[in-house]
Amino acid sequence: MTAELDENDDIQGGSQKVEPIRKIRDIKAIKALIKDSPRNSTLFTLGINTNLTPTELVHIKVGQIRNVNVGQLLTVTDEKTGKSRGVTLNRIATQSIKSLLDSAEYDDFDYLFRSQRGRLIVPSVHRLVAKWCDAVNLKGNFGSHTLRKTWGYHQHFAFGVELSKLAQYFNHASPKQTKEYLCITDAEEDKDIFLNEL
Repeated sequence: MTAELDENDDIQGGSQKVEPIRKIRDIKAIKALIKDSPRNSTLFTLGINTNLTPTELVHIKVGQIRNVNVGQLLTVTDEKTGKSRGVTLNRIATQSIKSLLDSAEYDDFDYLFRSQRGRLIVPSVHRLVAKWCDAVNLKGNFGSHTLRKTWGYHQHFAFGVELSKLAQYFNHASPKQTKEYLCITDAEEDKDIFLNEL
């Protein structure tokens, strides 16, 4: 069984297409729900503010990001190609990382997202995201890939990033694949949505 699929999350042996979080009010509700957990808050914030895959998120080590500043690149290994790539971190992501590191003692070799067994794993991320979405009464299918899908969805609708550009960031073969990955309907493409920073 694969730990994660390109556009689906594995759920107990099967796979189910997960969706982005489309509304800013729902993002804010989840942030409020998990604000007292530095790990979960940073996981959510970093996930929706980058195109990091769930696997890349859970493999981040503290030494990679301890002194990160706004606009700096976090270097990760692309799970599809095996090549290194840089992901730019915005203000909210860097603030959240710093808050997490201030909340406890971390060595450079520690995983950023720790668990009782060492590091958080993708199925745990799936369960967490699904639980948060359920807690704020979101209807639909949500899981670990919801985080990066949320980033892509809002990059397109809030900030006007073309699907062709997002396809490059997602390492997709075409804008059509990206549109399907982000669960964008034709009706949504016809709407003008103006949103603030996630």
